[in-house]
Amino acid sequence: MILKKGDIVGRISYGKDILFVIEKIIKTSNGNKFAILKGLTVRIEADAPLEDLELINRKDVRNNIKILDENIQKRIHDWIKGFNSSRFFYPNQIYVTGRILHLDGDKRYAEKSRKYYKQLGLDAIVQNIPENRQSYYVYNLLEKYRPDILVITGHDSMIKNGSNYNDIYNYRNSRYFANTVKEARKWKSPNGELVIFAGACQSFFEVLMASGANFASSPARILIDFIDPLIVAEKVALTSNNRIISINEIADNLRDGLKGIGGTSARGKKKIIIKS
Repeated sequence: MILKKGDIVGRISYGKDILFVIEKIIKTSNGNKFAILKGLTVRIEADAPLEDLELINRKDVRNNIKILDENIQKRIHDWIKGFNSSRFFYPNQIYVTGRILHLDGDKRYAEKSRKYYKQLGLDAIVQNIPENRQSYYVYNLLEKYRPDILVITGHDSMIKNGSNYNDIYNYRNSRYFANTVKEARKWKSPNGELVIFAGACQSFFEVLMASGANFASSPARILIDFIDPLIVAEKVALTSNNRIISINEIADNLRDGLKGIGGTSARGKKKIIIKS
C-alpha cells in the first residue's frame, strides 16, 4: 500500500480509534518514513511510522464526517430553538453581537467554523493560518478587524502522552498558541478587554492561561470536540456587555465540560443600541 499526502488513515497500534489526514510524509536519516497526521474530526496532531497506518475506506470516512456535521447542526438547531423561545421584541432596540476573529491552523476546520458562525448570524472573521505562524499575523489582524473575541486554535497533542506534563516542548503546538496569546495582549482594544480562547486537543492549559487567555484547553489533557472553541466564542459574543459570563456557565454546553475547557470569566460582548 502506497500512502500519500491527503490520504485518510488510522493507526493500527491504536485500533484505528481516530481518523487522521496525512499532512506530510518525512523520510528519516536511516531511511524510515513517518507521517505527520491531523485529526479528521478532532483537533489533534500526531505522527506515526507508515507501517502503522492503514487506509480507511470511503464509507467509514463519510460516516465520521456525517457524525461531525450532524453534531454541528444539532448545536445550531438547539441554539435557534432556545433563542426563539427566549427572545423579546422591542421596536426601539438593536442588538449587536460581539465580533469574533478566529485563527485556525486547519483549512477544513476553518471552513466549517466559518459556516457555523454564519448560520448563527454572528459577526466572525475566520483565517486559516498554521499554528506556528499565528503569532506573526495576530497583531496586524487585530488592528485590521478590531474584534471583541479572539479564538486561537488548530491542532495540538502531547508527544509523550501521560508524562512530562510541565514540559512545553512535550506539546506539539502549545508554545505557538501561547506566543500568539502574548502577542495579542500587546494590542490595545478600543472596545474593552479582548476576550481570548486558546488551544486544541491536549494543550498545555496552565501555560495558555498564564500567557493571558481567558479560556483555554485542555485541563485534563483530553481530546476536545471540534466545536468547543466555537461555543466559547459564541457564548461570549451573545452575552450582554452588562454582565460577566463564567466558564461554569459555558461548561454544560461543551462535550466534556471542565475537563476539556477551563478558564475564568469574561464580560459579555453583546451591545444593545436604543433607537431614538
